[in-house]
Amino acid sequence: MGIHVATARPGKLSIGGPAAPSSSAARALSLVTLTVQNSALVLVLRYSRTLAGPQYLPTTAVLLCELIKLAVSVVLYLVNTPAATLARLPAEVFSDRWFLLGVPAILYTVQNNLQYQAVTRLDAATFAVTYQLKILTTALCSVWLLRRSLSRQKWTSLFLLTAGVALVQLPKSSPPPGAAASSSSAVPTSPESDALAAAAAADAASTRLVGLMAVAFACLLSGLAGVYFERILKGSSTSLWIRNVQLSLFSLVPALFGVFVVDGAAVSDRGFWTGYTGWTWAAILIQAGGGLIVSLVVKYADNILKGFATSVSIILSSVASVYLFGFELSLAFCVGAALVILATYMYGRPDAGSRFGTGGKAAALPSPLPSYKPDLLRARTSSMYFGRPF
Repeated sequence: MGIHVATARPGKLSIGGPAAPSSSAARALSLVTLTVQNSALVLVLRYSRTLAGPQYLPTTAVLLCELIKLAVSVVLYLVNTPAATLARLPAEVFSDRWFLLGVPAILYTVQNNLQYQAVTRLDAATFAVTYQLKILTTALCSVWLLRRSLSRQKWTSLFLLTAGVALVQLPKSSPPPGAAASSSSAVPTSPESDALAAAAAADAASTRLVGLMAVAFACLLSGLAGVYFERILKGSSTSLWIRNVQLSLFSLVPALFGVFVVDGAAVSDRGFWTGYTGWTWAAILIQAGGGLIVSLVVKYADNILKGFATSVSIILSSVASVYLFGFELSLAFCVGAALVILATYMYGRPDAGSRFGTGGKAAALPSPLPSYKPDLLRARTSSMYFGRPF
């Protein structure tokens, strides 16, 4: 979920309140920043997983990422909360109903680990397009958990999104029979080589399937965690800064479980830092700093601009994958990516005559929860593009 940041006074950041008038230069800078961040995360993650030599353990990278987020979250709390001190922080973190943050903390940590598994097995372009399914899962979870209604335009965009992602997954067309025959006649093959080729193809298909399952579950967890976190925000008076600290702190528990239980034997044999390179640290820092970048530019970036940045990042990731990873563009991939880009743009557009994006009617809210605050209205759809808060 994105964090809305408005300037309260020089040197201070605050949640909510009217945003400063956005200039064209600020909007252009926001577009460039969001696009670069979205593209760099996918490309650097993929590149860090394709380097020769021993690979680093994703669970260790997730743990380090959460530690960095926790440190920055504490600094942001101290800077933006009046009379805040480190001595008061434990009492605020473990305030009433603090344990509710354990659910999204676990979901987000598992999601981050699944991202690494997916990007290891999928090319960057396919991952970038398929990961937009988080828009669908977040929308469906908001309808289910928050009893929110969606307009016809948004349902149409979700249908186009699903169709586009499905097209991207279609296998590349095989060569015509004549070409295959001529190729086989020019270069004789043996039963052993045919068997090896078939085994390699089966292994590649299996690897791709595992990657697609990982990204699908990551999108599902992103939707569940984002909507659950939004519900907690609306039902609590605790500041968003404290919620960020809580989320980062409690995420350390499942992150440590992943390192010392799930990958405990590998860490013991290979060491915690095995496979770490400069690209590994770049991936960790980009992932950890993504939320901070979003929070700094989101007051200039409306939903249309965010959707446009996501669309441009998909194009950049696809083009870069061709040159960096030898990715081959197919007609099905291009058509599917175009549908995903169109769906992302449509979903971010406000509905005609609607204040809340529900075709002229206010979205149905759970009765026990209070009305939306201005910053939550802005954060509502930004979670479709950015996932968890910083």
